[in-house]
Amino acid sequence: MAGQTQRPETVFHPELLAGKVVVISGGGSGLGRALVLAMAKLGAKIAICGRRQEPLDETARLVAEQGGAPVFAKAMSIRDPEAVNAFFDDVYAHFGTVDILVNNAGGQFAQAAIDFSVKGWNAVVDTNLNGTWWMMQAAARRWRDRDLPGSIVNVVAVVWRGLPGIAHSCAARAGVVYLSKTVAIEWAPLNIRVNCVAAGAIATAGLETYSDEARRELPRSNLMQRFGETRDVTDAVIYLASASGSFVTGEALVVDGGNQIWGDQWTIPRPAYFGGPAV
Repeated sequence: MAGQTQRPETVFHPELLAGKVVVISGGGSGLGRALVLAMAKLGAKIAICGRRQEPLDETARLVAEQGGAPVFAKAMSIRDPEAVNAFFDDVYAHFGTVDILVNNAGGQFAQAAIDFSVKGWNAVVDTNLNGTWWMMQAAARRWRDRDLPGSIVNVVAVVWRGLPGIAHSCAARAGVVYLSKTVAIEWAPLNIRVNCVAAGAIATAGLETYSDEARRELPRSNLMQRFGETRDVTDAVIYLASASGSFVTGEALVVDGGNQIWGDQWTIPRPAYFGGPAV
């Protein structure tokens, strides 16, 4: 877009996360991989999980190529609380501690809500809400039991005006936002901060799940009239997760180019009632 300014590779000190151990879910592709690479460049030791080992190993290889510390990578399902607890036990055995948790894993498919199957609804809610919660609880319990501080950042969507076409994900992500606000209060005495980054239309591989029409329309849903970059979200996550955000908790930082005050995001065809094509 004309007028878009060039940015330096990072606005953060290159040793901002030196010595910190960061757990990132969904680290095998897309935004998760971008988060891993960005945080590793700032000195973090990274542990990642995801459904398949191969993409996780590829992320670990890319970190090694850029000179980062070896990544701990384990395939598992965040839907399974026992697997989540085993993963955290493995991370503590490997690194000795955890300082930051970034819940990035999630997913959805575009469909009119009236047509959702029971299986489809449960799969999205179980991953995006329940899986995020199991990760949060597992991290917080270990910080509490060791009398350690902690920081959690949950990557969610901009849900305040609804998201037609992904109502299941909208419901789950809204649950994460208000879950985060609630436990930010409960966990403040434990010195655990909990925040969210609400991402708008960001150019990632996840866009491939949407139709060509949706991909054409999404950039027009915000005031910037374009897709955001993964960098926009990774910078926001790093700010909240690290010492730079030490006085921020219970917050949802919106990174959406102004969508929430101006546009709407349709991931299914816009009905004629709302100005879509007549059928």
